[in-house]
Order: sequence, then structure tokens, then C-alpha cells
Amino acid sequence: MQADRCGDVPTAPVALDYTALYQTVENSPLASWARDLPPRVAAALSHQAHGDLPAWLALLAGLPPIQPASIDLRADTVRIGDPGDCGAATKAALEASLRALHPWRKGPFSLFGIHIDSEWRSDWKWARLRPHITPLAGRRVLDVGCGNGYYALRMAGEGASLVVGIDPTLRYVIQFAALRHYLGPLPVHVLPLGIEALPREAAGFDTVFSMGVFYHRRSPLDHLLELRACLRPGGELVLETLVIEGDEGAVLVPRGRYAQMRNVWFIPSGATLAAWLQRCGYGAVRLVDVTPTTTAEQRATDWMRFQSLADFLDPRDPGRTVEGYPAPRRAIFVAQA
Repeated sequence: MQADRCGDVPTAPVALDYTALYQTVENSPLASWARDLPPRVAAALSHQAHGDLPAWLALLAGLPPIQPASIDLRADTVRIGDPGDCGAATKAALEASLRALHPWRKGPFSLFGIHIDSEWRSDWKWARLRPHITPLAGRRVLDVGCGNGYYALRMAGEGASLVVGIDPTLRYVIQFAALRHYLGPLPVHVLPLGIEALPREAAGFDTVFSMGVFYHRRSPLDHLLELRACLRPGGELVLETLVIEGDEGAVLVPRGRYAQMRNVWFIPSGATLAAWLQRCGYGAVRLVDVTPTTTAEQRATDWMRFQSLADFLDPRDPGRTVEGYPAPRRAIFVAQA
């Protein structure tokens, strides 16, 4: 790791340089981050944190230099560059590097004509929530559990002044870094952190997204309180998670796995989750969408070759998981701090 200008705190590798973020937050309600984040990020990026990190950093350093003729962050498929921006050999080298970062869970993306067909049609979820949220133009946004940054880039496309994504999975952070390599200056940053690693003085965001995270938290109410602590007074929470059908008080606590996922702790009904949000100090709680997850929205692809939703549902009754629980239904809540 490199030493920073003070000589006593390690900094991130050059390929994952967050200097622009630290400079941005120095004169904002997130000013304490400029001091507290560098050591936390550096610790997360320690070579001991993941055995593949040195190879991933080498991959980033070897990405072919290509200048994109155009970029579109508002399209369903986030598009970076055009097919004619590079030759066939360069494009083949880039595709090999991108495929080395398999699996790609969120997307889709297009880089210079290379279509990354991700496991999730994340654009479908974005289309469901976008009409219901406060427009993001000029807002500071936190995306918790952001994965490879697909949604963070869509938020930037909506005009957000700053988007900070956090995800402790280094592979996804590296995927975003590969995309960012071709995007140039952009107020979007993906940090290799979980929400528990954020500095406590974080109440400076206008909008906080938590999508696909809630059911993985052992203490769901604590997660709601953590999210609220990141919001300025009057800021907006966008919460997307699994729910079950039922009245207030109904909660599914899987005995073991749920849809083959080990770390699913609580799946409440919509009414129960609304009550939890109110109990944690949120106002103007709205359930804006409930949609069953289908095998058209989540599926294995050439860019995510592991098992996916079709393998997790009962083949005799697709309305149940292989464990016998109700099949996934996902809800979107919007609430105010």
C-alpha cells in the first residue's frame, strides 16, 4: 500500500484512488469523512483482505486505453463508448478482462459494443422506483450495498451532485473501477465498505438507497436506524427488500436457507415493515411497489454462469422456493427522515 502525504496513514492503490471524493466532502456536511475514510478504505483494500486483489489491480492497470465517443447513463443499458471507438483486437482484450471479473450480478452495461448481460435486469427495478422518488438532480446520494455501481451510475445520470456507493464485496468494487476507467471525472464513487464501517457523522445525504440488503441484516431495526443516521433531516430513504403477504406482525424467519441463500434473517410483510419504519422514526412511509421476482428478471447468463432464480424455485410449484417458502416478492418503500 502507498503512504499518504502525512506518511502515517496508508492510502488506496492508484487504481482505486478516492482523492477526488475526499476533496469533495471537505466542504460539505460530510466533512469528517475526509479524515476518517482514508484509513478505513485502506484497511479494506489491504492485500490480506482478498487473495485475488493483486491480480484484480493488475487487471485494472492493464485495461486498454480507449476514448469513448459518447456515454449514456440514462439508458436502461448503461452505455460507455460506441462499437467503432476501438479495433477488434482491443475490444477482444477488453472483453477478456471484463469476463475475468465474473460474475456480473447487476446491469446491463455496454462497453464499446460489448454487452454485459448481467444476472439481474436491474433496469426493471430502476423503472419501478424512479417515478416514486424525489428527483435526484443536485442531491447527495448514498447507495448501500451498491454492488458494481449500476444504480449509482443511473443516479448520476439523473443529475445527482454526488453518489457514494458502499459494498464490502471487493469483486464488485473492482468491476465498478473497470467501468470508471472509461468514464472520466464523474461524481460517483464506490467504496469497499459496509454501512457499519462508515464514519458516524454521516447525516449529510439527501437520499439513501438500501436495495437488496435489508433481509441480509441480523438486526433489521438497527439497519433502519443506521440508514436514518446517514440522512439529513427531511432526507429520503428508498428501501427495496423481500416481503411476504400478510397483515401487520407477519414475519418469515427462515429456519435455514431461503431460495438457497444462507444469510436471510427476516422477511416481513409490507404492513410489518411499514410499522418498523415508523417505529424507527421515519415519516411519510409509502409502499410504492410490490412485484414478484420472475426468471426473466433474475437468471443465469453468459456473464453470470452460476445458479440463479430458476434453480431456487420448486420445479413443481414455482410459487414456492425449493425450501417450501413463498417465492420472492420484492417491495419498494419510500420514507422521510
